[in-house]
Amino acid sequence: MTIKIGISPISWQNDDLPDLTADYTMDQALKEAREIGYLGAERGRRMPEGTEELRTYLAGFDIALCGGWCSGNLLVNDLETEKASVRQQVEQFAALDAPCIVYAECSNTVQGDINTPLSKRPKLDRADVTAYARKLGELAKWMADMGQPLAYHHHMGSFVEDQDDIDWLMEASPPDVHLLYDTGHLQFGGADVLGTLRKWSDRVLHVHYKDVRPDVIADMRTRDCSFLEAVIAGGFTVPGDGGIDFEAVTKILKDVDYSGWIVVEAEQDPAKAPPYDYAKTGFDHIVRLCAQAGLTLDPMHGKGM
Repeated sequence: MTIKIGISPISWQNDDLPDLTADYTMDQALKEAREIGYLGAERGRRMPEGTEELRTYLAGFDIALCGGWCSGNLLVNDLETEKASVRQQVEQFAALDAPCIVYAECSNTVQGDINTPLSKRPKLDRADVTAYARKLGELAKWMADMGQPLAYHHHMGSFVEDQDDIDWLMEASPPDVHLLYDTGHLQFGGADVLGTLRKWSDRVLHVHYKDVRPDVIADMRTRDCSFLEAVIAGGFTVPGDGGIDFEAVTKILKDVDYSGWIVVEAEQDPAKAPPYDYAKTGFDHIVRLCAQAGLTLDPMHGKGM
């Protein structure tokens, strides 16, 4: 049972708020991440598009591709159309030995609209979620046959945000639909952070350690703000800097024999939260927690560039 620690470059290169991180480059993000000790990075939009170009680019920083976001449109697309839409990414991730594709439905989400409050996010009833889950299962089976597992990302502003949404999706979908377990989105969405991990541990394929600042997200809810407004306000941070009990989370990962990637994802305003400093804080915190819980880190973590 081995753990690898990765990071999303979103603190240096925010895809949804590019002006926020305009002073930072992807080269800087990967260089600093590897210097800190991270072994992988999730895919960013400003990485090379071609598979071999991306392979060469990542190799230059001695860093692996540890997953990446996929904007799904399965609610509005038929299955074959959706396959065609995501095929290039599926083939690329399989070729680069990524652990999974982080898939989320984006056809009706409000997460990228700074003017739409989270209270206006789509909410489907159980029957509609069940129908979607069955369709998602077919897509996930196809991806698995292509050599790339699907890990579904419950996300603020989307129709899979709260505890009911997550439970309904998991209950109605086949095991091919794995779960991306994201602590920060669970906490912000009002779900049970520890209970979700215990309940769906057999479906958890990928883990995001994302912390939240409770006072900020409470204020965002009170003022009915958007997801992007919450990002700018500092709702998210790295593990160990917010209010989530990552010691308890890590102990459960040990109890359920989790093996795979723990990825730090904490989009913030770099003017308030210098990316290198916060990325190092998150990495060091995870290393300590894994040692305390008895989780074994990949030995490559001790070998920098």
